[in-house]
Amino acid sequence: MIDERFLSKKVQQVKPSGIRKFFDLASELEDVISLGVGEPDFNTPWHIREAAIYSIEQGKTFYTANQGLLELRKEICSYLKRRFSLAYDPTKDVIVTVGGSEAIDITMRALIDPGDEVIVLSPGYVAYEPSVTLTGAVPIIVELNEENQFKLTPEQLKQAISDKTKALLINFPSNPTGGVMTHEDYEKLVPIIKEHDLLVISDEIYAELSYDVEHSSLANFEEIKDHVILISGFSKAFAMTGWRLGYVCADPVLIKQMNKIHQYIIMSAPTAAQYGAIEGLRHGMDHVSEMRDSYHTRRNFIVSGFNRLGLKTHMPQGAFYIFPCIKHTKMTSEEFCQALLEDQKVACVPGTAFGEAGEGYIRVSYAYSIDEIKIALGRIEQFLKNKGFL
Repeated sequence: MIDERFLSKKVQQVKPSGIRKFFDLASELEDVISLGVGEPDFNTPWHIREAAIYSIEQGKTFYTANQGLLELRKEICSYLKRRFSLAYDPTKDVIVTVGGSEAIDITMRALIDPGDEVIVLSPGYVAYEPSVTLTGAVPIIVELNEENQFKLTPEQLKQAISDKTKALLINFPSNPTGGVMTHEDYEKLVPIIKEHDLLVISDEIYAELSYDVEHSSLANFEEIKDHVILISGFSKAFAMTGWRLGYVCADPVLIKQMNKIHQYIIMSAPTAAQYGAIEGLRHGMDHVSEMRDSYHTRRNFIVSGFNRLGLKTHMPQGAFYIFPCIKHTKMTSEEFCQALLEDQKVACVPGTAFGEAGEGYIRVSYAYSIDEIKIALGRIEQFLKNKGFL
């Protein structure tokens, strides 16, 4: 019988995903409304599905180039230039990956050595801190706060840097807070990044889901662009979660090393998904805009609803999550979500799933219909009344 002696100590130290825990609990109950999973409720637009189906019918079922179809890489570069004024060479600067998750993984493995320090923001996506730990590096946690709209300030960045710091890992618009960084916000960080010769790993998977301000990237600053690794993909904006398709854009010196890892562990991203993505980038932006407008409406509705119930919620400016404060209930984030699920069959995610700085908050996704959100708000109101909080 296999016991812990045979298991990697690094892997044993990694906690299971707090998101999946509550998703699994919810799946065991009937009549549950889940506001926990960050997955669009839209079907992938038909023309994208049709392009993938057609590629299979045409027998395009073989491996592509390791870096992905050149045709797709050209479309990615054209899209980034058109939408965000970012210039990349499709032959040297881009790898098509199996989701943004693989892009994060190969970036970490290619850049980080044991003993390095990587600055990680909290609350932050559940995979970031483990991705650092699994390289043997040390995650240095910077706690963001609601008073600063969950932005990273220059003072916080300076305080976190040591002589062992190699990289800064950021995600804006943010999962779980919906916080964003504007061009002006980033402008204050650039001199610090440049002075300390930092690499920046920037997960911009929610770039298209920016509402009140235009999306900005640290890669827009030419003086540090070669130090920025931009990660994105098709899951959120194009409603293509199950297609598992992402990409990483970076300086060709970095891309060459990342591609070596990609070659050995993946070979190439799924071929049919790549053909679907080409169609999405060429002809799918109207659908992206329609989905963004719908999320914008849902955001305003759900924020108003939670604030009405006394669960203070800052206005997120991106992604499709709110991060309500539940501190006045005197319950921990875990206790609140557990009780809400048991009492009213509404599933949310404890803020602590995204780091210790998430204590006192819950993450709620609004990637669901207004009708579902209305029902969930009614049940949450009843829960608060049952507990004496209303």
